[in-house]
Amino acid sequence: MAPTYDIEHLLLSQHSVRTVAGVDEVGRGAWAGPVTVCAVVTDLSEPPAGLTDSKQVSAAKRPPLAAELAAWAVGVGYGEATHEEIDALGMTRALRRAARQALEALPARPDAVILDGKHDYIGPPWPVRLEIKGDAASISVAAASVLAKVRRDAYMGTIGCDEYGFGENAGYPSPLHQEALARLGPTPHHRLSWSYLDDLPQWRHLKQHRDPLAGEGQATLFG
Repeated sequence: MAPTYDIEHLLLSQHSVRTVAGVDEVGRGAWAGPVTVCAVVTDLSEPPAGLTDSKQVSAAKRPPLAAELAAWAVGVGYGEATHEEIDALGMTRALRRAARQALEALPARPDAVILDGKHDYIGPPWPVRLEIKGDAASISVAAASVLAKVRRDAYMGTIGCDEYGFGENAGYPSPLHQEALARLGPTPHHRLSWSYLDDLPQWRHLKQHRDPLAGEGQATLFG
């Protein structure tokens, strides 16, 4: 089913809520590169044709759809946390920083936020409604998911490291990426606090150990 404005209308029916932003992130599960968050506010008009969860839109169709979305939306804001920030802060705090950047970059502060997922990484003072699979249910969140994906993929395609295939895998653990890591070790763009390094004896000494109070680490294993 295509996303709708049902959640937006529900929130807008509440007292004092006049604008709603959809928020989504991309890059949480990657081993290299930043995490990118996008916030989108619409005027509740019909979105560009083909809008849905970014994972359901082909790689060829995403950039032109993103261009249409950027022109159609009332407001678009982006935030990013670098791989260094992820290593230093943990993913939850890094996401919070990026999400707040995205919301603060909107032309006007929204009265409510629809956040994809089941964990509120934004926190007060933003009024957040969590929506599992929100990128498939809400038009605002679906638009944010496509815009965030296109922005981050484009950046990952510019940083080189061709042996790792970042232009194709965007820093996620594809077979090519894993083979290059085992052979060449991490690049300056890799997250060094993550547990994939535990499975690379030759490069394990590079792992950064963060204060456990700084936030959770990445549990994805190599292989």
